[in-house]
Amino acid sequence: MKVVIQFYRTRVADDAHAVVGRETVDAADLDAAIEIARLLARTLNMPQWPDAVAIADAEGATAVYSSVIAAQGDMDKGPAS
Repeated sequence: MKVVIQFYRTRVADDAHAVVGRETVDAADLDAAIEIARLLARTLNMPQWPDAVAIADAEGATAVYSSVIAAQGDMDKGPAS
């Protein structure tokens, strides 16, 4: 399945979201897509460290997974569900 993985920063004051990275990838299933997102969070060259990740369908319209990324080191354990 083709999915869009977005990494973004959030602003607490008004819950604004800014996308800092976006990749379209092929994954066997949702679990594989989450693993790819974990890998990309550690390796993708983004202008800022993301606060959260969202995985959507190929058109980017329907979110199938989202998670907060607590801290850079926490991605080694995987995003929180």
